Amino acid sequence: MTGGAAQGTVAFLEADWPAPAGVRAVTTLRGGGVSRGSYASLNLGAHVGDDPAAVATNRERAARALALPSAPRWLAQRHGTVVHEHSGDATGAPPEADAAIARAPLRVLAVLTADCLPVAIARRDGSAIALAHAGWRGLAAGVLEATCGALGAPPADLLAWLGPGIAASAFEVGPEVRAAFLEWDARAESAFTRNPRGRWQADLYQLARLRLEGLGVTAVSGGGICTYSDTERWFSARRGEPTGRMATFAWIEAGR
Repeated sequence: MTGGAAQGTVAFLEADWPAPAGVRAVTTLRGGGVSRGSYASLNLGAHVGDDPAAVATNRERAARALALPSAPRWLAQRHGTVVHEHSGDATGAPPEADAAIARAPLRVLAVLTADCLPVAIARRDGSAIALAHAGWRGLAAGVLEATCGALGAPPADLLAWLGPGIAASAFEVGPEVRAAFLEWDARAESAFTRNPRGRWQADLYQLARLRLEGLGVTAVSGGGICTYSDTERWFSARRGEPTGRMATFAWIEAGR
């Protein structure tokens, strides 16, 4: 953990993974911004009903605290599988996509989450990086498969980090969610536990690992965080909307 969660201080979680030198991935915490009410305080989502001026200030604060080398390429996320390639131009309307890749230094990728998993994926040689927004719909649809495919590297040459998301103990789903994953791979059964209500507790972390392992990506780090249960550090849509969004940023530093 870097920084603090106190009001006025932008805090963030640095990815703990064996990435090559110069490859960065970080997730912001919810403290240190100017948003109020259910968005307090570092809400970085411009689509959730918060004051646009507050979101703009929060984004400026996050960029300064993280020393981002350029403006992030924000996405209009749809829980789908579209992968955007960041050309270096971060202006204009956010593209409709749930993942993005960069093949050159100083191009900052960004995804917004509040229970869904942010997943960073990098080539071992540091030549390219990707970032995906992976909720259950995106995972079931194949967003990680699409993202890895866009990187154009053998699976053994990729490594991944699973950022903060909702834990299985807090993520109750219906039988249709379980069925969507079992249709893809029977091994997904291990990620679902029946609860006393006859529904299922779904482990997003395990589901993401299974999808990556199915591709042959075995160098997977992260997990063990619950955005739902830790109200001080994380936003959580499942705790109740409206609420804010954390951002995960990924980029390759200069000199690669």
